[in-house]
Amino acid sequence: MAPISILMKPSSGMCNMQCDYCFYCDETRKREQESYGFMSEQTLKNIIRKTILRAEGMVSYAYQGGEPTLRGIEFFQKAVEFQKRYNKHGIRVNNALQTNGYLIDDVWCKFFKENHFLVGLSVDGIKETHDKYRHNQNGDPTYDRILRAAELMDQYGVEYNILTVVNQAVAANIKPIYSFYKKRGWNYQQYIACLDPLDEMRGQNEYALKPEIYGTFLIELFNLWYEDWKRGEQPYIRQFENYIGVLLGYPPESCEQRGCCGIQNVVEADGSVYPCDFYMLDEYCLGNFNENRIDEINSKRNEIGFVNRSRKLTQECRKCNYYKVCRGGCQRNREWNSTTDCYENYFCKSYQIFFEACLDRMNEIATVIQKKGNN
Repeated sequence: MAPISILMKPSSGMCNMQCDYCFYCDETRKREQESYGFMSEQTLKNIIRKTILRAEGMVSYAYQGGEPTLRGIEFFQKAVEFQKRYNKHGIRVNNALQTNGYLIDDVWCKFFKENHFLVGLSVDGIKETHDKYRHNQNGDPTYDRILRAAELMDQYGVEYNILTVVNQAVAANIKPIYSFYKKRGWNYQQYIACLDPLDEMRGQNEYALKPEIYGTFLIELFNLWYEDWKRGEQPYIRQFENYIGVLLGYPPESCEQRGCCGIQNVVEADGSVYPCDFYMLDEYCLGNFNENRIDEINSKRNEIGFVNRSRKLTQECRKCNYYKVCRGGCQRNREWNSTTDCYENYFCKSYQIFFEACLDRMNEIATVIQKKGNN
């Protein structure tokens, strides 16, 4: 068996913040059981034991939510203990945790550093844009507290990156946001398009990201990044790095840029498994790590046809001049066309105007990298 990737939700959908656009809150409300509470140590042990013994070369464990730190640091200490106990073949083990940063203190930072956790910190730009949609349970702003978490991680030498949700406010303020991130030394950045609620008309909420706005945002961000690239000072922006990698012939590591969904195992607090973080609904359940082997889970994945479904793109999409680098985008952003029996991406126009403006410069960068590699 190949390397295995696991994404766990130790606190289910529970969170100490209340972000207006939270996609997981929307998902949990649309299934029979909204919350599965906290993950038990027995479930944690079953997940780790059943995956680390089957993986070849590497296994990756990521923790997300809701807010995973609500489960308490002892849970994660136990995870490391189980990994050491069951790693009979001495494979590589990676740990990552995505957090809103609200509970991060010295104890957490020391744990992350000592156990080599890669941390993703959710920050939506500058104070004005972050606090617009990211509040605590009382509706109070959270930005200053999150910045203190970043400062603490800097002090302890914790490896972390910044995850920014691109909503209307972020898209309109990318220049000051980019400048601020640069000033803070945040050199590893990921920007993800804000999701509309499932099965609802897109673009109706205040925070909703419309195609033209998203396309303009990508162009403005790339322009800033490109100028820094010319000076050799560019940050790592996941989306751009993947596009350039594709131009160089490498497979993208980001699933939204592969053209079809990957093999993922996303685990709720009760041990139930789903094929994607964006589809943790009852009809997509693949089994449960407390009851099923991983080959049974993979068999169910094939049975429901989740991955194959993501390959159904229109001929118009496949014939597009930008298809080889775009590949149709994330399945969650696609809409079913009953006439063609295929999917069309809601952000298709975004990518078209972005690549029209920026693809030549991406090719330029790819050529420079290729020449350096040949010398």
